[in-house]
Amino acid sequence: MKLVSSGLEAWLVQRIGAIYMLLFVPYMVWSLTARPVESYSQWHAWISDPGMTVALSLFFLALLSHMWVGLRDVLLDYAKPSFVTRAAVTSLGLSILLLGGWVLKILFNARL
Repeated sequence: MKLVSSGLEAWLVQRIGAIYMLLFVPYMVWSLTARPVESYSQWHAWISDPGMTVALSLFFLALLSHMWVGLRDVLLDYAKPSFVTRAAVTSLGLSILLLGGWVLKILFNARL
């Protein structure tokens, strides 16, 4: 099963993710400079806010999908022979899934 099956879909995944990240990073910088977080309890309250949890989850989804498409394309183009390509793409996919799980665990444990 392919996560992204055509070049146009891969291009759209990367562009939509890049646009979200491009808008989200300045918002985070503004948010942290407008209301500095000075203690762990303030940081925890800020991260625990449901809106921020969703926004950060979307940010990491965009980041990891952007990574998947870019690194997968590099591996498909340059990793030879085919068994090396399959092994590298599989390792990449598992690594990205593990990273995504780790991020979700951190974000949703912060809400507790």
